[in-house]
Amino acid sequence: MINKSRLIKLTQEVISCNSENPPGNEWDLAQFIIKDMKACGLEVKTYTYANGRPNIVATLKGTLPRKQAAREAILITPHFDTVPIGKGWKFKPLGGQIHQGKIYGRGASDDKGNLTSCMEVMRSLVEDGVKLRKDVIMAATVDEETGSHAGIIPLLEKKVLKPGLALVMDSDEFHTIIAQKGLIHSRVQIFGKKAHGAYNWRGVNAIEQATEAIRKIKALRWTYKKDPLLRGPTTNIGVIKGGDKVNMVADFCEFALDLRYVPGMDPKAILRRLRATVRTITPKFKIVIDDLQLPYTIAPTHPAVELYLETARKMKCPAAVKGSEGATVITFFKKHGIPAFATGYGARGTAHTNDEYIRVNTLYKGTKLLEQYIREYDRI
Repeated sequence: MINKSRLIKLTQEVISCNSENPPGNEWDLAQFIIKDMKACGLEVKTYTYANGRPNIVATLKGTLPRKQAAREAILITPHFDTVPIGKGWKFKPLGGQIHQGKIYGRGASDDKGNLTSCMEVMRSLVEDGVKLRKDVIMAATVDEETGSHAGIIPLLEKKVLKPGLALVMDSDEFHTIIAQKGLIHSRVQIFGKKAHGAYNWRGVNAIEQATEAIRKIKALRWTYKKDPLLRGPTTNIGVIKGGDKVNMVADFCEFALDLRYVPGMDPKAILRRLRATVRTITPKFKIVIDDLQLPYTIAPTHPAVELYLETARKMKCPAAVKGSEGATVITFFKKHGIPAFATGYGARGTAHTNDEYIRVNTLYKGTKLLEQYIREYDRI
């Protein structure tokens, strides 16, 4: 049985462990998770792909024949790194203070509340002596906030995780994420020619060319099939830098582009169009791709999705299918043919903000829902 007071205390303890990323400071919290899950009697293994940053995989083994129990396993996977704390907090960012039914602290909503929900569910299943047929796996991962290159990606690539279903615990208010945009993070580098600022006609100003390239990129109109759960494609210029001195013609400028695109769009075609657009300004440029993630969809009629929504309805939890404009790790399961969707119990609009919080009642109800869903899933 889910223990509310224990869940609250656990969430406060987890918030008190600083796990900011960058710089990738997950070690202390990892040790706490390992100790707690081992104390439940679970099989606990760690997998490390960056120094001092272990991923934790805790398994409650099912009663089916070993290979079948593993093949049909349900995976619940939260991450435990957070964005940096920053300044300007009213509440202590590592304090786990409770005020008006909310637990405050960096990561409370993204994603430490969902982490403790998973940990409490694993403990509750063990305590209740539930004999599940299929394995239940909790994978608490690092590095989600900077691309998952030391977290869920290698765990999947190296086939450490091969479940029958993945539940990505990284959402708000019981939202059931079944569609997600793809993303392209790139840096457009423009190469000009230096000259004295008083004789600027002798040079080629890379900053001015970059400005024109940005204007043309922002004016692009994309052809795509509208998704009922997602807005259309978006572009954002997040960083720009260039030039050496006010009285010099800049021979270099770079701007960083965040482009989000919907299912059905081809990222190769998107990049071809970006290159063609910049080429109308100058032939001297380079586009560096820092990250490329494919979009993701799973049908709302998928049995696992329908079961989650039905379980939530019975438990009077306001779960509804949603699309994600941002990136969660569900996209990485597509490549490996693993059905996945995201859910969670964070507080909408508080992730990455000052005075981040999670509502106690939402966390408690969500944790009970998660445990019941695992029991229901085990029967199908």
